[in-house]
Amino acid sequence: MSDLEPIISLRPRHLTRDRGRSKNQPQQKHVPPIQIAFDRHELNTILSVYGHHVAAGDWRDYAIDFGRERAVFSIFKRTSECPLYRVEKDPKLAKKQGAYSVTDQTGRILKRGHDLAQVLKVLALKPRLSVV
Repeated sequence: MSDLEPIISLRPRHLTRDRGRSKNQPQQKHVPPIQIAFDRHELNTILSVYGHHVAAGDWRDYAIDFGRERAVFSIFKRTSECPLYRVEKDPKLAKKQGAYSVTDQTGRILKRGHDLAQVLKVLALKPRLSVV
């Protein structure tokens, strides 16, 4: 076979993509699945809270997951553990309970709402008292 010969598909005709479609119908465009993600403003808000806790020595690591249904920012005390908290963005709940939620290790939702800054207040640093 030379380099100039065309490559011919050896698939049977009944296994091709346009099975069951007549010649007059237009081909449907392949739409890639939508991926839910945090935008720059949301990540800046989350990372500012995360940075305060890292400076205080409370947290050490994080992970970001972008999926078809939700985006998740997971917060870890140590890398090998399960996340202490998860900040989730679920657009399907935006009109109902709010797109943002903070969940703890056990899966309990600590706070949910429409405004990310308000939801993240549940993770705010508590004042530490020291005995003098």
